[in-house]
Amino acid sequence: MKLLNKLPTEPNKRRWTAIGITVLLATPLTAWGIYGIGEYGVALFILTPLLIGIVSTILFGHGRTLTKMEAAKISFLTLLIFTIGLIVFAMEGLICIAMAAPIGILLTWIGSLIGRTTLNKTPDSSLTIILLTFLSVPITAFTERNSETELFTVSTSLVIDANIETVWTNVIEFPRMDEPQEFIFKAGISYPIDSEIKGTGKGAIRYCNFNTGSFVEPITEWNEPTLLRFDVLEQPEPMTEYSLWDINAPHLHDYFVSEHGEFKLIELPNGQTQLVGTTWYRHNIKPGAYWKTWSDWIIHSIHNRVLNHIKQKAENAR
Repeated sequence: MKLLNKLPTEPNKRRWTAIGITVLLATPLTAWGIYGIGEYGVALFILTPLLIGIVSTILFGHGRTLTKMEAAKISFLTLLIFTIGLIVFAMEGLICIAMAAPIGILLTWIGSLIGRTTLNKTPDSSLTIILLTFLSVPITAFTERNSETELFTVSTSLVIDANIETVWTNVIEFPRMDEPQEFIFKAGISYPIDSEIKGTGKGAIRYCNFNTGSFVEPITEWNEPTLLRFDVLEQPEPMTEYSLWDINAPHLHDYFVSEHGEFKLIELPNGQTQLVGTTWYRHNIKPGAYWKTWSDWIIHSIHNRVLNHIKQKAENAR
């Protein structure tokens, strides 16, 4: 409590002192978590925004009464300054920050409520709450760093007005696509351009070329014209980050990993073909349920781009 009593009493000075101290606590923890131990998990995406909300609210509101709105304002302003710092110091780019924003904003707000409750109910424990919240970040990061990743599956399908043989020909390799119009790809998510295959049958190598590089896909099952299944031997970066600097964040490498894929073709009685594209992937980013929502949406978008291109080429070849 004696330390907190040394905070400036003038409101504006108190505000910026609270913001400055909170950012100075959160930023090194974030840098250490990302670049020190390479952990994108609960410590980063849950505990850090909670820390920002709790600490900024307690420091700003110590010795005075805060409304919920005042607590939220100081917390969100601190989060904004912290986020600007991530961009300025090239820790993260705009895409990842935008994807993390919903959970970050929510948990910062919850942190502001916890901080305000601490001030109102147990003000003598304020410094202890700050210390415990701060320590929870590195402890959790160490605890979760070697946790197992789950294998997820995403399937997308459509019906093509062409026979199964024609569709198969366009599945195994297809010519260059038009530039994407979807916002997700214009924002920086990697997108497929074309594909080619070397060899035929099991053991052939398929290359699905993206704007950031190529997926190298050894064929593991070739059942012409109904099933093409493959492993993923190599893959390019999943996105191009927008930033003031050239960012090479760890999450661009081996945090989103495609392991297997397949195209299944189902002959329909009316001469049409149902084409199903499936990807099996892992991501080492937590909380899994939150990031799976983003990952599934991205993969569905990639699937749709490929499947619709195959549909167009197959139907034009009739």
